[in-house]
Amino acid sequence: MDKNMFCFQCEQTIGCSGCTGNSGVCGKTADTAKLQDELTGALIGLARAVDSTTAVSKKTSQVIIEGLFTTVTNVNFDNASIESMIQKVRAEKERLAPDCSKCQSPCGKTDEYDMQQLWNADEDIRSLKSLILFGIRGMAAYAYHANVLNYEDDEVNLFFCEALFKIGYEENTETLLSTVLKVGEINLKCMALLDKANTETYGTPEPTEVTLTVEKGPFIVVTGHDLKDLQLLLEQTSGKGINIYTHGEMLPAHAYPFLQKFPHLKGNFGTAWQNQQKEFDHLPAPILYTTNCLMPPKNSYADRVFTTEVVAFPGTVHIDEKKDFTPVIEKALELGGYKEDQILTGINGGTKVTTGFGHAAILSHADTVIKAVKSGDISHFFLVAGCDGAKPGRNYYTEFVKQTPSDSVILTLACGKFRFNDLDLGEIGGLPRLMDIGQCNDAYGAIQVAVALADAFECSVNELPLSFVLSWYEQKAVCILLTLLHLGIKNIRLGPSLPAFLSPNILNFLVENYGIGPITTPEEDIKTLMKLKF
Repeated sequence: MDKNMFCFQCEQTIGCSGCTGNSGVCGKTADTAKLQDELTGALIGLARAVDSTTAVSKKTSQVIIEGLFTTVTNVNFDNASIESMIQKVRAEKERLAPDCSKCQSPCGKTDEYDMQQLWNADEDIRSLKSLILFGIRGMAAYAYHANVLNYEDDEVNLFFCEALFKIGYEENTETLLSTVLKVGEINLKCMALLDKANTETYGTPEPTEVTLTVEKGPFIVVTGHDLKDLQLLLEQTSGKGINIYTHGEMLPAHAYPFLQKFPHLKGNFGTAWQNQQKEFDHLPAPILYTTNCLMPPKNSYADRVFTTEVVAFPGTVHIDEKKDFTPVIEKALELGGYKEDQILTGINGGTKVTTGFGHAAILSHADTVIKAVKSGDISHFFLVAGCDGAKPGRNYYTEFVKQTPSDSVILTLACGKFRFNDLDLGEIGGLPRLMDIGQCNDAYGAIQVAVALADAFECSVNELPLSFVLSWYEQKAVCILLTLLHLGIKNIRLGPSLPAFLSPNILNFLVENYGIGPITTPEEDIKTLMKLKF
């Protein structure tokens, strides 16, 4: 494959086939893409070295998880940072297998993998290995957030090595397909781990109304997913006259009791990641990027962009592991914020949103929900969830939600909800028709709700009046989809376009065995899904 670069891991990839020019649609350059390939190849070499040892150490696992997370879309655009990560991976392999680099008769068992072998492989092998690779990249993001809170799982850590090893060595389609589904199985454990980490650290989320108004005076916008970074920033800004506003996937932070104790955690600014360049343009406040969803900043606000953890962009200030947010605080005071309160709105004109309907909150009303279904007050549940993105066609999800029957309930999570989360859809039995479960990793909560309802009605999840209508953009959505397939959930609608890395044969397998299909129109899809026999 003689191209400047090759990348087809996200939904916006050029022509639904792959970004191959001087830069990708996401903004990363060909050099950056090649370094990410080199990093992936080095991670596979490290996994090969682990294969010759008796156990995976905590240090090795952390290096692998950090390395995988670095390659997720819209996380790291900084070549120097990626090169540093490559050296960290190589140093860890050298620690595990010190004799390999000095061997006079190398066997090649711990060699790094050339990703060109994958991109030029048979299309079905390439498709299956891509599903594995992109799935574990997404899962690494969840494992990373759990690790930050000192939670880890040996089975999850070991599987990262197993999956990387398979990408490097395995060529059997049946074995690779089995590994694809195992990604979904292990990701369920990983999401459960993160759910436990978040709730045991910050409390059980509770339904919370969040204003979209930004008060006058100095403020900081925090985007990404990492609750620990938000906690540390809240602590360091306490009493300094600086308000904190969430952005994008940080919105659900308002529902955690521990974080609610900070009175200067005021509200939510803006919508989803792809609107950053418009929403942050000339913003009189600094922005802290804690995880992925970084859009290349415009010159009008580049001087107020701060990154931390694995996020990096050339020329921006990076907050290192010491977590001293003084530069961010000083910038907030310097810029001063707005002179008057700004009454902002969501995409549909709403001035507030509600979040915090995690599985504990919803299941605390299980009797009400079950009674409403049995009485006919609730006819159907729709999980309309997933990533948002910039390509045309995503207004489908807004229209879908608007057109759902008035006796249906819409569950949502991840940043795709910003298309419709400011709509007032009314209530059923005292409960809102639209319930925001939380971040993308809170898909675990949606699964718990589905399983609990299935148990209550003594049926399978597929027999429930429940339909999954998903939007995808990057690799975390991939691992969630694989988890749903692992659980045997069928008739999922996926959009706005199908992944470019699905070969015709693999796509056909998913259609025949799971009924997965592309979205069409809101009218047709609602009609079809409501007719499905549960």
